[in-house]
Amino acid sequence: CGRGPGGCRGGRTDMALRCAASLAAGRQPRGPRREGAMRWSSAAKPSAVKINEKASREKILTLESMNPQVKAVEYAVRGPIVLKAGEIEKELRKGIKKPFTEVIKANIGDAHAMGQRPITFLRQVVALCTYPNLLDSPSFPEDAKKRARRILQGCGGNSLGSYTASQGINCIREDVASYIERRDGGVPADPDNIYLTTGASDGISAILKILISGGGKSRTGVMIPIPQYPLYSAAISELDAIQVNYYLDEENCWALNVNELRRALNEAKAYCNPKVLCIINPGNPTGQVQNRKCIEDVIHFAWEEKLFLLADEVYQDNVYSEGCQFHSFKKILYEMGPEYYNNVELASFHSTSKGYMGECGYRGGYMEVINLHPEIKGQLVKLLSVRLCPPVSGQAAMDIVVNPPVPGEESYAQFIKEKESVLNNLANKAKLTEDMFNKIPGVHCNPLQGAMYAFPQIFIPPKAIEEAKAHKMAPDMFYCMKLLEETGICVVPGSGFGQREGTYHFRMTILPPVEKLKILLEKVKDFHIKFLEKYA
Repeated sequence: CGRGPGGCRGGRTDMALRCAASLAAGRQPRGPRREGAMRWSSAAKPSAVKINEKASREKILTLESMNPQVKAVEYAVRGPIVLKAGEIEKELRKGIKKPFTEVIKANIGDAHAMGQRPITFLRQVVALCTYPNLLDSPSFPEDAKKRARRILQGCGGNSLGSYTASQGINCIREDVASYIERRDGGVPADPDNIYLTTGASDGISAILKILISGGGKSRTGVMIPIPQYPLYSAAISELDAIQVNYYLDEENCWALNVNELRRALNEAKAYCNPKVLCIINPGNPTGQVQNRKCIEDVIHFAWEEKLFLLADEVYQDNVYSEGCQFHSFKKILYEMGPEYYNNVELASFHSTSKGYMGECGYRGGYMEVINLHPEIKGQLVKLLSVRLCPPVSGQAAMDIVVNPPVPGEESYAQFIKEKESVLNNLANKAKLTEDMFNKIPGVHCNPLQGAMYAFPQIFIPPKAIEEAKAHKMAPDMFYCMKLLEETGICVVPGSGFGQREGTYHFRMTILPPVEKLKILLEKVKDFHIKFLEKYA
């Protein structure tokens, strides 16, 4: 309210009102308050006090006053196209007629939302951990109960509802280390180098936070692949770091070329201090799987140029093409000898969200960080302690990923059947998607060697590009918006991931059930042909 020299305007009137309200309530009226001590009285009758509804002060937080780094963040996977899809879904529920009956959200790798069934054993263990009374139930197998008891013993009060150590439950970190050793053929892993995280994204963001420093030309540069998963560009923007793009070779099945890394590094040295190199293997959105020679070349480059390596390996179980095999950066680094293994700083990431599990909602993950300076290790634990601990149910889910049933245990047969069914199904859908896209005029799709996405290149006629500019849209955003509005199919424009100038793409997940995926691909085909006819 507007204050005069004696406090609020109309102070005597307000005081009389308070006295009258006090007498009506059987209380003795109090003397005048000290200046500035006036408060709202709930005893005053609403009719006695008029509130000026139009009077409102300016907002403290506005687009002009907010953190500019947050404003700069973009995350295409849940960007404008997805917001539009949500609006269309609401319209469909209201009975508004469309040329389609449902929105197919092929924009994100959310396996269970697309109908994939959970892995029984994983859900059994998490259920037992969540409600320990079930440990007495004969409906659950003993190998699941054994794992649940071990996890609960690592929790305060034997409860999944307690906080854990910031680095995660110790026995689960031990299981992660054992898993890495098995995966990498005996390469040693130390549980003390394992950090359980809220999905892989949490670990990636934490490592970037601790790596970024300096100002001006000494500001940290972070080398990321183009196309890239938008988490990286978003985190770099939020942290006000410098994004350094290196381009994957689309004509060579999205291969990573060290000569391109060197070009990007040398150019970036003119305006920043490049010291981080991010690799996504298998690739997202591009689906390539790096061969051993490529990984060796990248590690040698990082060693030579003194770069901190980030290896995003969340799709390590998702390899489909014949002749392709997942090689972890940790394993290859070790096999290159002590000069590399004892010096190259490497953080590698895994998650419950992808693979055959698809448990996105549990937000389980881990990172292994090797060759970290001891003092920095303490700083990293301090940073992680600010968020207390990752979700404990997600930690339990991660434990089952790294400590699944083994031959001889009663759940093994069902587990391996479910796992292989999911992965074989994904391999079939990857081939189906690639083949069908390559039959569409003006569309080219590289082999889907791994991961969960297709990233086809699409031809957009000049007339459509001009119309997109008139709508202040990137051409592939215009294309994807038209696709959504005319077919109900939601995909993400390639501009949200980055692409070479003059090329256009979209990312589409291969997760829908086979029959729905066939319908989706046919709709894309029909749309694209009509789009070319309209704008040719």
